[in-house]
Amino acid sequence: MWQHWLGAVVELADGKFDVEKALEQLPQDIRLRAVDRLRIKSERLKRTGMSKFLLAIALIGPGIIVMIADNDAGGVITYAQSGSIFGLGFFLPFMLLMIPVAYIVQEMTVRLAAVTRRGHAEMIWKRYGRGWGIFSLADLVIANSLTLVTEFIGISFGLGIFGVQPVYAVTLGLVFVVGVTLGLRYHKWERVSLVIAAFNLIFIPLAFIVHPNPNTVLQAFATWKIPGGVNSFFIYVLLANIGTTIAPWMLFFQQSSEVDKGITPQDIGASRRDTLIGAFIMAAVAISIIVITGWLVHGYTTANNSYDIQLILTVIGKKVGRLPVELFAIGLIDAGIIAAIAITASTSWAVGEAFDWPRSINLPFMKSRKFYTPGLVSLFIAAAIVLIPNLPLSFLNITVQVIASIFMPAAMLFLLLLVNDPEVVGKYKNRAWQNVSSIIIMGVLITMSTLYAISLIIPNLFG
Repeated sequence: MWQHWLGAVVELADGKFDVEKALEQLPQDIRLRAVDRLRIKSERLKRTGMSKFLLAIALIGPGIIVMIADNDAGGVITYAQSGSIFGLGFFLPFMLLMIPVAYIVQEMTVRLAAVTRRGHAEMIWKRYGRGWGIFSLADLVIANSLTLVTEFIGISFGLGIFGVQPVYAVTLGLVFVVGVTLGLRYHKWERVSLVIAAFNLIFIPLAFIVHPNPNTVLQAFATWKIPGGVNSFFIYVLLANIGTTIAPWMLFFQQSSEVDKGITPQDIGASRRDTLIGAFIMAAVAISIIVITGWLVHGYTTANNSYDIQLILTVIGKKVGRLPVELFAIGLIDAGIIAAIAITASTSWAVGEAFDWPRSINLPFMKSRKFYTPGLVSLFIAAAIVLIPNLPLSFLNITVQVIASIFMPAAMLFLLLLVNDPEVVGKYKNRAWQNVSSIIIMGVLITMSTLYAISLIIPNLFG
């Protein structure tokens, strides 16, 4: 019902209606969202050069955040491991391919959010019933909880470079994420998240600082070869890279974030640009990390020890000095923090939508404890797991990315069903090419997962 109230308030915000009085009658989270929408409407009506610029800035947010958070600590470590294991030959051009893949998947959540003004979990529960709702929610919560572990792995490794003990590193990361989650309403939360995400770009200049051979890098893009050929180990690492590029949490996060932001069908174009820009940034950062480790570390590790991010950083330090290692560590810490913020919100939004609780970052903790609790609980559990003695953290990191890729086809299936339902999205349903592209992506994920499972049963299948 509140969607209709919000639409009425925005439409009548032209002086013919007492907007302030109407806003006072709305629940707090909806009132704050309405204020954000009125700000956007005001800039849209001015039609000046400055207002167009301010409008573009105001509409930036969920797409860039989800894509940069996609380069989370687990992703940074996975890209570093991929470069150190396989060099530049395959994964550099592969990351270019991931730009349209990530965009195609996430763009569907934009349309769903703008048209339905409901989150992904809520749509699944209301459209397909409790049974499938529980299945999708369990799929998300398990994947999110595991992914949060990798964020604290990255924060621990990163702060460890500066001499911070793991228990203090994890505690600092935990306190910061909880503070951002509970201390800010949506508009400020989004702006702060964008500022934090900007530090993820540190890997791009770092790729130039280590002075890779430009011809070698260009040749890698041109040849696209698999060092050592296709084997079970390569499939494992490839699945990890796919899992860190498209993951279930991203679907739930962006759709719910767009809803909390208050976008309408009129904003779809801007939100698409936001998502596309984010996809290019995501690929640029991933490519930079692979260049760094593929150029400096490849050949210094073996399949047995190449998971070890500490070893990777040690090799980088020996070859180019302390400063690049510290910059890499800053990027790793930042990646863990921005992703932990996004994934915690994703869990809370999904559970709140599923059980029809008040669900908005515009709500203070004391008024919406149920909404915040699932995300915070998963956050604390993940932090505790990282501190378990003798846990193989580097191996655990890449395994989590593989699990995310295995979970992704089920999440994408619900997304495809919703975005092709004319009763749900009307004229904004998928076009044929979008469906074909999505089915190909799902097919590749299922095929790669199946091949990896078979390779475990028949170890010599791929040589």
